[in-house]
Amino acid sequence: MSADLDTVFSALADPTRRAILSMLLEDDMAVSDVADPFDMSLAAISKHLRVLTAAGLIEQERRGRVTWCKLQPDALRSASIWMQSFGQFEAVELDAFERFLRSELLELGEGPARP
Repeated sequence: MSADLDTVFSALADPTRRAILSMLLEDDMAVSDVADPFDMSLAAISKHLRVLTAAGLIEQERRGRVTWCKLQPDALRSASIWMQSFGQFEAVELDAFERFLRSELLELGEGPARP
């Protein structure tokens, strides 16, 4: 599972690939349509699509002379489960944390006291 997570998070680390996934949320798209909004070559977009395909985030299908891209949302399941495991921790109460930091700074003589 760790290798799968690494591959998914590596694919998601790039803003272009995240934008492509957002576009594919709407509908399946031809590779040329995926490339249109980006200021890069079709070859560069194809590399991004290969990374997303290798991570299992999209599927590419040839229909005649056109290659179509389709989102595979189930591929995000393991990443989602992993991230949800951090939800078991309670959120930090920011006001209390701010008071703590203020008191620490006062003890160090590094700031004025505030109410």
